[in-house]
Amino acid sequence: MIVDPWVLLAFLPAALALNLTPGADMMFCLGQGLRAGPRAAVAASGGISLGVFVHAGLAGAGLSALIAAMPGALDVIRWVGVAYLMVLAVQALRAGPVGMDAARQVRPRAALRAFGQGLAVNLTNPKVILFVLAFVPQFVDPSRGAVLGQFLVYGAVLSLGGFIINGAVGVFAAGAAGRLTGNAAFARALGWISAGIFTGLALRLALMEKG
Repeated sequence: MIVDPWVLLAFLPAALALNLTPGADMMFCLGQGLRAGPRAAVAASGGISLGVFVHAGLAGAGLSALIAAMPGALDVIRWVGVAYLMVLAVQALRAGPVGMDAARQVRPRAALRAFGQGLAVNLTNPKVILFVLAFVPQFVDPSRGAVLGQFLVYGAVLSLGGFIINGAVGVFAAGAAGRLTGNAAFARALGWISAGIFTGLALRLALMEKG
């Protein structure tokens, strides 16, 4: 086995605790659920999970460590993420009120777009790069070889847990919104709520402390 089974067992509760901690990924899925419904929330969670897995692979290959050692590169990634989140906030405002049918409608293209947005938001968050570099190596045993494979195993665990938990939060938010979208005032407010979530995430990323 690539990783020590006992170490993997120790990793599982630590990964679960991290997945359950509210953060940018969870808030993004919540915003997607409120605005676009459960399918979009699950799709966004899938994109975020793929992003985490990609970060784990890059860390295992040594690329994330190289990027983290270059403050300029991290700043570029961070500001791209800020700009993208602000674009999403503007789009949420311009989309107009959300009706009951719109919140529940199954639209593959909308789900695919939510998946891409979740992936982009995760990949442009330097905190994820730094987190993977700080957390995962504690469980990697170089003496077993296949360091990249070990990173991918742990990345898969983090991705799966995050997918389930963030997706569940988004689906719950979508269910709550679906029961209230018959209220015209609430339907209008959903756009502002979603835009506020995206703007808050952008500000959080913009004000991120270095180091």
